Amino acid sequence: MPITNTQANNAKPQEKLYRLTDGGGLQLEVRPSGAKVWIYRYRNPNSGKQTIHTIGEYPLISISRARQAHLEVKGLLTTGVDPNLHKQRARLQGRAETFRDVAMEWHTSRLNGWTQANATQTLQCLELDIFPHIGSRAIEGIEPADLLAVIRRVEGRGSLNKAEKVRARLNAVFRYALDTGKVKYNPTPSAGAMQVRESGKHFNALTLSDLPQFLRDLSSYRSEVLRRAVQFTLLTFARTGSVIAAEWQEIDFEQAMWNIPAEHMKMGAAHSIPLSSQAIQLLQELKPFTGDSRLIFYTLHRDKPMSNNALLQVIRRIGWKDKTTIHGFRALASSVLHESGFEPKIIEKQLAHEERNKVAGAYNYMAQYMPERVRMMQWWGDFVEAQGQANNNVIAGKFGKMRG
Repeated sequence: MPITNTQANNAKPQEKLYRLTDGGGLQLEVRPSGAKVWIYRYRNPNSGKQTIHTIGEYPLISISRARQAHLEVKGLLTTGVDPNLHKQRARLQGRAETFRDVAMEWHTSRLNGWTQANATQTLQCLELDIFPHIGSRAIEGIEPADLLAVIRRVEGRGSLNKAEKVRARLNAVFRYALDTGKVKYNPTPSAGAMQVRESGKHFNALTLSDLPQFLRDLSSYRSEVLRRAVQFTLLTFARTGSVIAAEWQEIDFEQAMWNIPAEHMKMGAAHSIPLSSQAIQLLQELKPFTGDSRLIFYTLHRDKPMSNNALLQVIRRIGWKDKTTIHGFRALASSVLHESGFEPKIIEKQLAHEERNKVAGAYNYMAQYMPERVRMMQWWGDFVEAQGQANNNVIAGKFGKMRG
């Protein structure tokens, strides 16, 4: 079985060296000193002898990076090149650092100042939108036109907000490279080169009249995990980053509460979401699918959060691409709850729009207005359930003005 982050983190040094096997010859060597080093055992193409190629130390070299390096080394072997000899020659020739090399060095240097969610999102952006195009290029040879081409690819998908983030991360990497003497200038295009977003354009949001059909379309989506991830997001109107990072240990089933740690929140402050009976039932139904992982929602890799775009892809595939976004769920919930008579301060507290008072304790902040929030979230769960089962006239009759 492939090595998981949990196994790698929990591997303790013993009196003698031992190894965890990831597959295909890739192993994590745990040394008595406590060092954990990625190695690849292969047969030298020239001598035929068993040889070890050292990839690097964990966690500086993550599991995904080690696997990628493993594939690159295997590629050299298929052409008859000994990877250790190739590594020595590259050092002697003073191989120029690639964009990937510098970007990962920059990412590592920022980890202590980032939340886990921010670090994960930044790495996903690099791996999905930047590395495939310029990752292997020598960073000194990259020019503004190269970076603009990377940005244009993202803009071409209609993801203007994501394109802005890509430009910001390119700029951050090159500023780091400039400060550390790796490049002589920063070639990142200015903000003026970006496509202009339409004035006053906001996130698309579901309307109340659209919700019943949206829920019916969503119910037919085949992936058990992704369908429930979108449904859970709608029931809790939480931010995408909190949902994709959610862990089973955060759920208090007895108290029907989702206690989100600070590192999974945009504002860096812990937050609690009362769970309606509908949300609790959804999680219980999901247990057989993802209960083997610390993560509540995952797809391909049980110990790796899904990407930010995973939930948005569900919306696109059920035909709602131009009508709503995941963020639009929050706007819909806010609108319905305000119109139904719940107090604005209760709604805003549940949306986590307010920053926690620096003097107040985290517990007091999370518990503020809790009885009212519990009632409101159950009302919202009943409302969403009714939307999926009845026509608008029935819904309007059942859910009139409420007072929070």
